[in-house]
Amino acid sequence: MRIDLIPDVPSRPSGNERQRVVIEPRRARAAAGRPREEADRDQSHFQKLLQRLYDAALIVDLQGRILDVNVRSEEFLRFSRQELLEMTVFDVISGTDSSVIRTVSENLENERHTLIQAYCIRKDSTYFPAEIAVSKLDLGTLCLCFFIRDITVRRQAEEMLITEHNALQNSGNGIAVVDLNGRLEYANPTMERMWGSHERDGLLGVRISELVLDREGMDALIQELHQGDADTKAIEMRARRLDGSEFDVQISGARNRNAEGEVVGCVFSLMDISDRKRAEDAERELERRRVMLESLGAACHHLGQPATMLLGNLELLEDRLAKSDPDSRKLVQGSLDAMEKLSAVLRRLNTVNEYRTTQYLEPSDDGLGGSRILEI
Repeated sequence: MRIDLIPDVPSRPSGNERQRVVIEPRRARAAAGRPREEADRDQSHFQKLLQRLYDAALIVDLQGRILDVNVRSEEFLRFSRQELLEMTVFDVISGTDSSVIRTVSENLENERHTLIQAYCIRKDSTYFPAEIAVSKLDLGTLCLCFFIRDITVRRQAEEMLITEHNALQNSGNGIAVVDLNGRLEYANPTMERMWGSHERDGLLGVRISELVLDREGMDALIQELHQGDADTKAIEMRARRLDGSEFDVQISGARNRNAEGEVVGCVFSLMDISDRKRAEDAERELERRRVMLESLGAACHHLGQPATMLLGNLELLEDRLAKSDPDSRKLVQGSLDAMEKLSAVLRRLNTVNEYRTTQYLEPSDDGLGGSRILEI
């Protein structure tokens, strides 16, 4: 049986308000007709055992009055032995009262011990979490023995584990734990959503390399984390959801070690970077368009001056050939028309501020060929 008690504010009466009752094993044994020497020896052994217990031990009568304590009790509770012998168990275990004693006594009729989770109160009114095992003790008069263990460190570790578990469960990144073979032992809800698993723990047992396109690369990453020099490593890959759709994922891996420091697998943090990839692609496209526009401007600048010179020279040549050679004049006139068109094209190119293309040649039936040109 286990009893969980909620701590309350202690109220300790003064030592004058109750009479202290002490049960001595020596007297109880002597009264039972045992030899005095044997009773003294039993008492000596009893005290040695009591004082050497790792846990704090309080021997209490059925009214809750403390009859005996060990040194560990003084260390835990910071009361002197004399002070403790003038108190009740209700003064040092928060939340206890006579009903707890009755419940424990009734339970001990059928059980060897009762376990209580409670908070104990020190002399300075501070609290510490305790695990208390209560058992019967027959000292001629039936008593209860409270063995108190300070579980502050364990409680802190449990609370930290709960905090870390909540952090993993609510992390914005996918968190995965794999064994030495790369099989998933844990996947948090974010990872399950990323891969489209509609069933809780639906990814457990799956090889993590089966969730990405580059299986060999993922296996190599796991192998490197197991045997390489680096404890952590990050990589970007294309992944495939359970429905077959693909997305980009950034994977940061680290070795997972047990309490003995042995590598037992890997822990991965996974981030869906599809939006970032799309933004990067858009940024690269904008940069490409900017470069193309700047290149067009530079081409117009460099071609403009030679074109103007050619146009002027052709006009002079046309005037000289106007009467002497009609055929040459036609050739010159055709060149002038071409130069006018070239100048117009250069002017339009020079005013382009948005890079757009249009279909120039349609692709063939097999999907090959075809081209696009700048729309001006």
